[in-house]
Amino acid sequence: MTLFHKYHPLRPYAFLLVGLVSVSTLLAQNPGLQRTVVGRADVSIAGHEAVVARVEVAPGAKAGRHTHPGDEISYVLEGEATLLVDGQPPRVIKAGESFVVPAGVVHDAHNDGAVPTKLVGVYVVEKGKPLASPAP
Repeated sequence: MTLFHKYHPLRPYAFLLVGLVSVSTLLAQNPGLQRTVVGRADVSIAGHEAVVARVEVAPGAKAGRHTHPGDEISYVLEGEATLLVDGQPPRVIKAGESFVVPAGVVHDAHNDGAVPTKLVGVYVVEKGKPLASPAP
């Protein structure tokens, strides 16, 4: 009897392990972006929550094209980056500035500088969905 046999008692755990390895691989592909969730709370929009995160893009790194299942509202604390939002011209964002990316819109950030870009990101997103998903 193999682990993937239809009735094997460990079968659900095998699929969970495959999923975790896939997520780990995805995260390992972009070591230049670090997103640390520092708070999470329900909001007045049914089925949504606010997620507050500390975000850092390393010097020379790219966040990678991605989307969020809700709006992103960010404030740049330190450094600068080029914000690339599909359908808009590139925009350099610097310390003291903010930006908003609507739900589901593909975007990226490139840090071409010599110091980390540090942001506070607030995401008002659908509960139960990944905070960010890669985009082609």
